[in-house]
Amino acid sequence: MIQDELVYQILQDFGFEPTQDQRNALHIFARFMTDRSENAAMILRGSAGTGKTSLAGAIVRAVNRLRIKVSLLAPTGRAAKVFSLNAGLAASTIHRKIYREKAFNGADGQFQLNNNMFRDMLFMVDEASMISLSQSNTTFGSGRLLDDLVQYVYSSGANCRLLLIGDKAQLPPVGEQESPALRADVLKAYSLQVYECDLNEVLRQSQHSGILWNATAIREMITYNTATQLPQIHLKGFADISIVQGNELIESLASSYSAVGMDETMVITRSNKRANIFNQGIRNTILGREEELTTGDLVMVVKNKYLEKDRSTDISFIANGDHAVVRRVRNIRELYGFRFADVALEFPDYNNTELDTVVVLDTLTTEAPALTHEQNDKLFQSVMEDYADVPRKADRMKQLREDEYFNAMQIKFGYAVTCHKAQGGQWAHIYLDQGYMTDEMLTPDYIHWLYTAFTRATEHLYLVNWSKKQTAEYWKLQ
Repeated sequence: MIQDELVYQILQDFGFEPTQDQRNALHIFARFMTDRSENAAMILRGSAGTGKTSLAGAIVRAVNRLRIKVSLLAPTGRAAKVFSLNAGLAASTIHRKIYREKAFNGADGQFQLNNNMFRDMLFMVDEASMISLSQSNTTFGSGRLLDDLVQYVYSSGANCRLLLIGDKAQLPPVGEQESPALRADVLKAYSLQVYECDLNEVLRQSQHSGILWNATAIREMITYNTATQLPQIHLKGFADISIVQGNELIESLASSYSAVGMDETMVITRSNKRANIFNQGIRNTILGREEELTTGDLVMVVKNKYLEKDRSTDISFIANGDHAVVRRVRNIRELYGFRFADVALEFPDYNNTELDTVVVLDTLTTEAPALTHEQNDKLFQSVMEDYADVPRKADRMKQLREDEYFNAMQIKFGYAVTCHKAQGGQWAHIYLDQGYMTDEMLTPDYIHWLYTAFTRATEHLYLVNWSKKQTAEYWKLQ
């Protein structure tokens, strides 16, 4: 049978004996791929340590070898880069694949759904837990990413199909209770024939990792809804997870920067306010930087930025959450009550593409995620005054759309970030700052937050100022 042959071919690309869960998933995948209907979709759910990544990689290599057309997608640039490295094939952001800029019609940077010109294409989307269904950004299509993705794959493509891969224990998109793209009932509402499977069995090699052992225990609290107190973290016997006290933090971070590099070290914290404190402390104390912004600084984009088509780069837009390295800073000036600078930024998740742009410096230290609604409105009104002599509103809007100050890139420092901003990425060393927590402050959101933060680390997880009462070892001594 064709199904058995497909399973056999994928197994050739496994570097080890698959788990029973992985075998089951392969058989479901084979049924999905041989389904004759034109509305077949599949959801592959799996938590950390269950071999979801290795399974997806084996599928990509096998279908590529069998000349089955496949397109790899992810919600963010960093997630696309991780997917590409794991699968051995180029990956793109969802936005870059499914949207194109409208011909100018007086709107501000509108992108409409692209036509899917592919036939018989398998679209594989990693980190699908991040895909939102609630209307979040009307700049892109309908503003509902899942709606648009499904419409792109099935409405205009010929015999294309969608495989959504993700971890339902991770943080859902902002404003959602669960991750809609990982729910069969949500996909069935689009009249899709849905295949689904779960990977729950933790790989043997994962059981030796303190990061994955504890992440699995936290995930089970989510699955069985058993959280009545803060999770007790097991440290004993694991070399990849440890507590770092506040007075040791600077030395430890400096050591991580030397050992694995600044781009492989990240502090994850609960709020933008705490991220600001860490970012300023790291810049001043460890890096010795006194300038407001300087060459070598790591920054993170905090609002989508749309790029003109006539640029030398093929990047059409930079997404909220993308990371960059500052290469040059020039011409700092104050206008409209804000501070701006001409900056050259290098984007490691986009093949180190360098971009010259104007940035607004005010967002670097604000406690809000980006410019507030009031600040945006103030900037809008101030810039529009410059075009008051332009008689037609459509022409004024066109000028506004091309104005470098109104469209200045909004950035924050990228040494410490909130967990939502870290989602989709992985770093060798993670420093996790959860702040003050008590059992009374326990919520389902916190458990998802903790699980997501734990699973960002690939080599070592440092728990910053972690309460001894939140370790298993403490309670064994009582």
